[in-house]
Amino acid sequence: MSLEKKVPEIRFKGFSDEWMEKPLNHEVELFSGLTYSPKDIRKEGVFVIRSSNVKNGQVVQADNVYVNPEVVNCSNVQKGDIIVVVRNGSRSLIGKHAKINSRIDNTVIGAFMTGVRAGHPEFINALFDTNRFTAQVEKNLGATINQITNGAFNSMVFMFPEGQEKTAIGNYFQKLDNLINQYQQNLDKLSNIKKAMLEKMFPKQGETIPEIRFKGFSGKWEEIGLLDSIERVIDFRGRTPKKLGLDWSPSGYRALSALNVKQGYIDFSIDPHFGDQELYDKWMNGSELHQGQVLFTTEAPMGNVAQVPNADKYILSQRTIAFLVKPEVITEDFLAVLLRSFKVFRELSALSSGGTAKGVSQKVLSILNVLIPTDLDEQTAIGNYFQKLNALINQHQQQITKLNNIKQACLSKMFV
Repeated sequence: MSLEKKVPEIRFKGFSDEWMEKPLNHEVELFSGLTYSPKDIRKEGVFVIRSSNVKNGQVVQADNVYVNPEVVNCSNVQKGDIIVVVRNGSRSLIGKHAKINSRIDNTVIGAFMTGVRAGHPEFINALFDTNRFTAQVEKNLGATINQITNGAFNSMVFMFPEGQEKTAIGNYFQKLDNLINQYQQNLDKLSNIKKAMLEKMFPKQGETIPEIRFKGFSGKWEEIGLLDSIERVIDFRGRTPKKLGLDWSPSGYRALSALNVKQGYIDFSIDPHFGDQELYDKWMNGSELHQGQVLFTTEAPMGNVAQVPNADKYILSQRTIAFLVKPEVITEDFLAVLLRSFKVFRELSALSSGGTAKGVSQKVLSILNVLIPTDLDEQTAIGNYFQKLNALINQHQQQITKLNNIKQACLSKMFV
């Protein structure tokens, strides 16, 4: 914001007036939600939107609650309403919000929500995404109860432009939100497909043939010990630069830890640590990783699986192991899918040790049996299918991240 003029850093062409500081209640009206008791809940009736139904700025179907219409004494939500969580056991959820984008009949908000009605709902919804709103929420939270009263909500002070500029800003962020939500919906569909295929393309408990199979393959899958398919487990858990008499470097070879290994991909934005040539040579000691090699997190979290994404050299770091497979027994792409299958994950979870942070050791892996097709061509077909599915999922995740970064940058520069 300019020190001379109360204007945003970036604004649409044709607008030059200063923004005005006002209490929120000069721009919006609040309405309260429904207070109900457990005896009012029904299998069907009036839908009550609660904090669990608010996700990524949208109202979603999750743990839905319906109440007897006779107890409803508040207004139905309307298109354009913004619903905000104002009371919750988790402090971080206060201020979470969603805009009602279409008419929803027989729907109210719960008592721990506040409804907001405004002449420019798209602008107000974007305002509620800004760091300024988050700061106001933190400032007005109750000392003993995680809540914002309607009085505190109404008295929050923000900078507002004139009506036409509100419309332009609101429309811009609504289009951006719609684009993000489209990618998110596609991502959810792909993730659900992957979840279903992981269940149906591997034999269920007590069976040796999967429910869904590629054409041309038949016969029972073979049960073997997991480590019977592995030439070597590369395990440097507990190794640190300090123990090697060295330290991390500002650049060099990237370290891959359990924080980086997600389900099916490597997240390079988290925990960036690098080692120079001396550290790499001492740490890896001839056990270089190769492209496509399967990585597995042993704890915190346990059971994430990804493959080395390229031909770069990496340092195998905290709580992560790598498998060197017997290529005549199993393919790397199939192993990566096998370790993410529900049956294997359930068995690993049952065998894992620890309280809150579950972990698996090589001893646990040595007693784990798995079912695999003996035909390497079938393994290849399954591995290729999930590789393509993972690539689509990763593309959508990257696009969502990119769009969210654009949104955050614009929120910081287009609001005062």
